[in-house]
This record gives sequence, structure tokens and C-alpha cells, in this order.
Amino acid sequence: MYEGAVQDLIDELGRLPGVGPKSAQRIAFHLLATDASDVRRLVDALTEVKARVQFCETCGNVAESPTCRVCADPRRADDVICVVEEPKDVVVVERTREYRGRYHVLGGAINPLENVGPDDLRISQLLTRLADGTVTEVILATDPNVEGEATATYLSRLIAPMGVTVSRLASGLPVGGDLEYADEVTLGRAFEGRRVVGA
Repeated sequence: MYEGAVQDLIDELGRLPGVGPKSAQRIAFHLLATDASDVRRLVDALTEVKARVQFCETCGNVAESPTCRVCADPRRADDVICVVEEPKDVVVVERTREYRGRYHVLGGAINPLENVGPDDLRISQLLTRLADGTVTEVILATDPNVEGEATATYLSRLIAPMGVTVSRLASGLPVGGDLEYADEVTLGRAFEGRRVVGA
């Protein structure tokens, strides 16, 4: 335990996701040893991102204006929405260069252990977007974990009665992986998601 400002810095860094007490301490001491101009650039970047960045009014993605670049792009397909948990997931999907539709960012996943329920997510905004009948397919791209599966199941039950096709990203074996290292759930999903190969 350190005194005053050093301990305050360690405590604040320790509140960041993925940063444990030892990592927080290492970062704090790195900042103490770093040139003041480098620390000032970090402070300026943090201040600027909080001042300039907001969430898109339409999809919930990060943006520097009321509408993000994806929602503002007229070349994107309006009839498909890919639902993701966080803005960082939009970047991951975009890197594939396979998807040309719109997005909807939920802001998390249903997680009763963390007191996150459906009302804490941007689900009502999604339903509003689907109400006019423009969207014909919703792709559920939530994480393949318990919370992501629960969220996908909940959403599919809400959306299916609206006459919109609901699909889920396939999951299974990673490219370059060995069968012997696959767990039962992953291997089971790979069997479920199998596809016919040309004759």
C-alpha cells in the first residue's frame, strides 16, 4: 500500500477492465518514470475522447457525430442488421469485409449475476428499428458464451414473431485447430453447423 496520489492512481487504474492490482501498480510506476510530456499526451487523449466521442443515435456504435460512419454510408444494405454486444465487435466484423449491412450495438449482454437485464440493453431501440418492415434479416452476433447465448435466445424469441428472419453466426472449430484440443461444446456446434461440400 502506497501513500496519497500514487495509491489513488493505482486504485483508479485497477478499476479498468482486465487490469489487476499488479498490472495497475506496474502502469502507475511506468507513468511516474515517464517524461511529463508523454503523460500530458495521454491525459489530453483521454480528455479529448470523452469530449468528442459519443454513441450513434441509430445503432449505438461509437461516433464523433450523432450518426456513425456505417449508418451514414448510403452504400450499406438497409434490409439486414447485425446485432453485436459492444462497439468493438463492429470493428471485428468490419475487418472480415464480408458484411455490408447495418449494425445494432446492444451495449452488453444479459447477465443476471451482474444485474444486467434486458431493460439495461438497447433492445427496445432495436425493436423500433424493425417496426417499419424494412429489415428482413437480423444476424445475432453476440459472444458464444453463456451470456451471449442467453441474449441471442431472448432476442430471437422477440424478433421471430415480427416476421423477420433471425440467424446466428455459426460457431465451431477454428481454422488451423486440431480436433483433439476442441472441447465438447465447440465440437458439438461444429457438427450442428456442418455444410454440404460439392459432389
